[in-house]
Formats: sequence, structure tokens, C-alpha cells
Amino acid sequence: MKNIDTTFLAYYEAGLEYNRLRSDIGLIEFERTKEILLEHLPKPPAVIYDIGGAYGEYSWWLSSLGYEVHLFDLSATNIRMSRELAGTYPDCALAASEVADARRIPRDDNSADAVLLMGPLYHITDYDERIAAVRESRRLLKDNGVLFTAALTPYSVLLYNITVYSPFGENKRSYLEDSGFLAMIARELTDGCHINPDHTVYSGLGSAHLHTAKALKEELEVGGFPGSVVHGIMGGAWLAHDIDKLWENETSRNALMNTVRLLDTHEEIMGLSGHLLAVSEKSWG
Repeated sequence: MKNIDTTFLAYYEAGLEYNRLRSDIGLIEFERTKEILLEHLPKPPAVIYDIGGAYGEYSWWLSSLGYEVHLFDLSATNIRMSRELAGTYPDCALAASEVADARRIPRDDNSADAVLLMGPLYHITDYDERIAAVRESRRLLKDNGVLFTAALTPYSVLLYNITVYSPFGENKRSYLEDSGFLAMIARELTDGCHINPDHTVYSGLGSAHLHTAKALKEELEVGGFPGSVVHGIMGGAWLAHDIDKLWENETSRNALMNTVRLLDTHEEIMGLSGHLLAVSEKSWG
């Protein structure tokens, strides 16, 4: 097992992930992901391993529904912060919350009904090591268990920076005018490699690997999961203005989510979503 690029950990160790799913475009990501999980998960009390689950938003929510949830993350800060969510879910608890590498989870073969692999496939930049993480998930799953794998698309960084482009005034954002940033974008549009060590080119996402829907399905198949279905979990709804305000109103919130569902599996436009979620089943053998 190779060492992996861990420069991305600086973001998590600074606690910057906390509450990301509770505002702005994170609201859409969280809501649609929960919908897809509930469509495919077995009934509680099934065993779920949330691998690379950050500070545990999904873990605690699933635990509140009666599942036995084990949270694993490479960031010690994320694991510490996960315990702070206990106050939000006072009547439940996680079965475990541990620092662990997605390629080597300290659990037995065939011990999980479902695995959430929400961050590792874009944080692991080496192809072979991504496949190792997928195969580890397969090892952990019971026969007919379900794997949920998240990915970012090669268009996600560029599209986001177009939406926030503001070259004038006090809050100047001008990445689109920077030759180094554009060269980084050109590379990721070519082969999915987002090269940004120590955030020297772009202050957002550190070095990562970005997947088209096709590439994500291919890697999952190599890892032992043929026939995966990929969803674009934000559609174009994240482009709407003032999502926090729209989310407060039931009618506008439902309108946004209806557009996400309409575009969900249309591969021609799936890259617009920015975030992908693949659903795979472990077949016997």
C-alpha cells in the first residue's frame, strides 16, 4: 500500500468542513444524498460503515434512524468534531468513530450491510490506491450489500469559480484571470487530475482526482462493482441565487429539488451537478 498525498488534510484539520452541508449548496447536496440513501439502504438496524465520513453528518443522521453506524475518517479533527454532534441527536449514538485509512478499515470481512465512501475517491490521487479503497469496501460488505460512492466532476472547480467571479470591489475574486489557475483547470478537464499541492494555485480544493460519470463507473467496476448507477446530486439547482433563503420556504425548496430529480441520471448534463453519487451492489462471489 502506497503513501497517499495527504495535503488535503490541512483543510479538515483546520475544522473548515464543519457545517458545510447546512448552508448554501451543501443543503441541496445533503438533501438529495439522503433521498438516494433511503431509496437503497436496507431497513434498520442494518450495519453501515461511513468511510471518509468527515465529521459525521450522515453518520449521526443514519444513527438517528436506527442504524448501527461506524464512522471512519483520516482526520483526527473530524473524528473529534463528530462527537460534538451528539447534542444534535440526543437519543442515539454512533457504534464507533475512529481515525482510519479508507484502504485498510479495522473490521471483519462481510460485516457491513452498506458502505458510504463519500470522500476517498476524490481525495486519493493515485489510481491504484483508489481501486484499493473500492476493493476494501467490497471486502467489508456482505453479499448484496450496497456501496455509495461520491465523486467530484472535472467541471466542478471551474463552474463554481464562474458563479463567484467578481473582479471589482472589495471582495475581488479573480481566479478566472490567473494563468496558473486556468492551466490547472485545463489539466483536470483533460485527465481529471486536480494538481494543487499545499493550495499554492487555488485556495479551495487541494490536490484531488475528479471523475466523469463514465470514469467513476469504470473504476468501480475494476474494484469489483459492475453495473453501478451514477446520480448527479445537485443538478443545476446550485446555480440559484440565495439558496439559504429559498430553502426556508417549502414551495421554493421543493421546486429546487424537483429540478435536481429531473436531471438526476442524464449523463449529457451530469457534469453540471459538480457532485456525483454512485450506487453499487456487491454481487455474490
